[in-house]
Amino acid sequence: MTHPFAIAVAPNGARRTKADHPRLPMTADEIARDAAEALAAGAAMIHLHVRDSNGAHTLDAALYREAVAAVRKAVGNDLVVQVTTEAVGRYTPDEQVAVIDALQPESVSIALREILPENGDERLATSLFERMEKAGTLHQIIIYEAAELARLDALAGRGVLPDGPLAVLAVLGRYTEQGATDGELAAFLSNGIDRHQWMLCAFGPRETEFMARAARAGGHARVGFENNLWLPDGSLASDNAAIVAATVAKAGDCDRGVAKAADLRRLWRVPASAVSEISAASG
Repeated sequence: MTHPFAIAVAPNGARRTKADHPRLPMTADEIARDAAEALAAGAAMIHLHVRDSNGAHTLDAALYREAVAAVRKAVGNDLVVQVTTEAVGRYTPDEQVAVIDALQPESVSIALREILPENGDERLATSLFERMEKAGTLHQIIIYEAAELARLDALAGRGVLPDGPLAVLAVLGRYTEQGATDGELAAFLSNGIDRHQWMLCAFGPRETEFMARAARAGGHARVGFENNLWLPDGSLASDNAAIVAATVAKAGDCDRGVAKAADLRRLWRVPASAVSEISAASG
């Protein structure tokens, strides 16, 4: 048996608005709608951002609670609900930590370079990860280049981060004109990202292609309007669920099956190499 392929939907992000796509969700009710549609299409997780009254990215805990409650009402526990601490050049590490402590979320994504910039306060990160481990928070560390894998190892070796395997999201491309590139994915793979429970996101219209490659390499996928608005044929996606469905279809060749939320929760901290043994034993 092999570990199933998990798909996270990232329906809005911090920067895009309805000017980019009329179905981009901005309110709690719209996020909940997209969550339900993505679940039906095959998603196991939702990665969500919230917006203030002006439509700007915010880490406001009350708005997060509203959005999470709306998603839970729509899908129950059938999606892992992940909040972001993305700084967008606006929030400090202390403010990012504060929202995690205030929310005690099921899952949270944290960019390594934001929570712990070079020469940053390692004690802040150490204590945060200790609290999350104790609380059972499903934390996912975002990295933007393959060199950050070595930094993860060094930080874990000093006890700043938990021992691996870690849940890691590798980002291909940027919010500029640069879409995801083959070289970026090759670098992550050659530097051993597969020793972690890894997920991939990719900017630009080649998103689904890269997710299929991640599926074949043992990784997982994060897709949606945060990073991409297009389907594999180059047409504009009607909604986030259409992108999830396209990812399910493209990944079908790898014979892993599509994960449910319960699968993702169970496998979050398990190295890919051990998953098949665990699955066989439990089966």
